[in-house]
Amino acid sequence: MKIVFTGGGTGGHIFPIIAIIREMKKLSKGAPFSLFFIGAKDDYSLTLLSGEGIKIKNIIAGKFRRYFSFKNFLDFFKIVIGIIQALFYLFFLSPDIVFSKGGYGSFPVTFAARILHIPIFLHESDIVPGLATKMESKWAEEIFISFDKTQFFPKEKIILVGNPTRTEILEGSKEKAKKIFNLTEEKPLILILGGSQGAQKINDTILEILLELIRNFEIIHSTGEKNFNQVRSEAEVVISSADLKYYHPFPFLNEEYLKNALAAADLIISRAGAGSIFEIAAVGKPSILIPLSSSASNHQIENAYAYIKNGAGLVIEEENFKPHFFLERINSLFLRAQVLEKMAQKAEIFSKPKAAKIIASYLLEYLNL
Repeated sequence: MKIVFTGGGTGGHIFPIIAIIREMKKLSKGAPFSLFFIGAKDDYSLTLLSGEGIKIKNIIAGKFRRYFSFKNFLDFFKIVIGIIQALFYLFFLSPDIVFSKGGYGSFPVTFAARILHIPIFLHESDIVPGLATKMESKWAEEIFISFDKTQFFPKEKIILVGNPTRTEILEGSKEKAKKIFNLTEEKPLILILGGSQGAQKINDTILEILLELIRNFEIIHSTGEKNFNQVRSEAEVVISSADLKYYHPFPFLNEEYLKNALAAADLIISRAGAGSIFEIAAVGKPSILIPLSSSASNHQIENAYAYIKNGAGLVIEEENFKPHFFLERINSLFLRAQVLEKMAQKAEIFSKPKAAKIIASYLLEYLNL
């Protein structure tokens, strides 16, 4: 049996695929199947997927833009070339199914699969589907969704499962976090996750109030690879050497670091990508979500409000994300321990930690494995 996965190439597309693959390996009990990924070239995705033993085939992919741009003309030809490449790979691989996580990098593969009459399964992480996912949904056998109010898809095709989350994320501990991050444990711990696209705005705001933050809190701050050196340098200017022990910036939190940081955190500050939301929910932590205002179709704003409607966290939209207003909200939360506790309880209620297992089971059953 052969399974081809495809997706846009960002962590939001790749981590759910990894979660599903890990569950398939557990559930299959040694049944033989080969796993492939076909998508746009991305070094980050290549590293993650290669670590799971997945064979990778790269194609050229173009973006769908909903506004006028001369790049659309160039990307049209990229899409055509990508479809031809995907047809070549799929024809010779002859997979039994194609599983798509959406994103512009997935469209040539699903289009080629449609031409070759290969069954397509689709997962949509966000409450507002992207353009590529909307197009692919017309060809999908089934569509797995994360939010119960996900828009656009026909009801007869959808299966609500949540966003596939790596179960390993649930295995962190405060004790390991203390060693990894050299935590003092003298103050409540705040974990700040800026995300790969939207770290700059969060970083700038944190730096502006960093001196005031560390008076009451210890901070683990994932700054983003591109911003790390600048953030660390500015932090060293803002706060004294004696207080640096309360501030722990990192360019990126790998799986080992992330799971232990999540376990130790008393509050999480994050963008509102579906992957981040469902990981926060899975570990049952209170959070403040700051949706990326430039996200396609405002899907992060929609995700955030869908998540906090039962009280699992707070949302601060970017236009209101002002340094001292943000600081006041954090201080206010820690003055009301019962509010933080209620948020944590509501987060656990929202969580769907078995999403990857459900999808893996469904795919294996379809393949009679």
